[in-house]
Amino acid sequence: MAIFGFINDQLLKMTWLSNLVRTLVENVFGLDVSGRLGGSIHFFIYDVIKIFILLSALIFMISYIQSFFPPERTRKILGRFSGIQANILGALLGTITPFCSCSSIPLFIGFTNAGLPLGVTFSFLISSPMVDLASVLLLASIFGWRIALAYVTVGLVLAVVGGTIISRLRMEDEVEGFVYNNMDVAYEEETLSVKERIGYSKDQVKDIFNKVWIYVLIGVGIGAAIHNWIPQSFIEALLGQDKWYSVPLATFVGIPIYADIFGTLPIAEALLAKGVGLGTVLAFMMGVTTLSLPSMIMLKNVIKPKLLGTFIGIVTVGILIIGFLFNAYGHVFI
Repeated sequence: MAIFGFINDQLLKMTWLSNLVRTLVENVFGLDVSGRLGGSIHFFIYDVIKIFILLSALIFMISYIQSFFPPERTRKILGRFSGIQANILGALLGTITPFCSCSSIPLFIGFTNAGLPLGVTFSFLISSPMVDLASVLLLASIFGWRIALAYVTVGLVLAVVGGTIISRLRMEDEVEGFVYNNMDVAYEEETLSVKERIGYSKDQVKDIFNKVWIYVLIGVGIGAAIHNWIPQSFIEALLGQDKWYSVPLATFVGIPIYADIFGTLPIAEALLAKGVGLGTVLAFMMGVTTLSLPSMIMLKNVIKPKLLGTFIGIVTVGILIIGFLFNAYGHVFI
């Protein structure tokens, strides 16, 4: 446990980096990190560098794994299963695919086009932006392993349950007709060499980094402001876990925001430190990653209003239930 704790602190939480930035702020800038300005600068520099380092390393590793599961192979794997097993597998495969909901939608179209059950594709669509292997380690680096694993578990459960419900409702006719075109197209599975997989992983790091860096900076900036400039009493009065409306408020506030989990983590970190309930924080993160307005606009072009409304309703209710439960029992994980 001592060795694990050392590795966790030095590699994930990067306490060495925190100490280095503290020295920089105090000795070079001449600011006290316990003060508002010094604390904000320390929070911003430390979190930005830590997230960028972890983000680059994790995306590379996950992209290398993902290179073994191209869309055509994923379709074949999912096609071998049915029922709740297929939903579970769809949710799990979502953890090694794109990191935001907008980039998950093209894969959703491909899976549906290939004739996979609608419920399975929705299990994938829910889990893909909400839960991925990178988020586990990034969450652990900020909140600890208990909260990280709890978040991943409830995210996968929501994906499986949501996909199962949609499957039972039999709403295949609510998918736009063009999605089902060319269902008989045969896909050739491409075999990559180690060098090609490394090249693919490097390209993914560059591509995803270019897409998310601005959201990370914005998220860390907001987190620094919340952490050092907004009084805890104000945050607790607005979003304290004793407030019944905090979970739905956090969920719906997150919907207009377009970001992925990497941009929401610094905000969630600051909110949790200010006394906001764990369930409220998780609801905010899930609302941003799964129900963002740009993603829903894209999805509206693929499925009809009835299915879109059903999807939004199922995910929203699931997030609210998760939020209320974790607000009630979150002390177990902290």
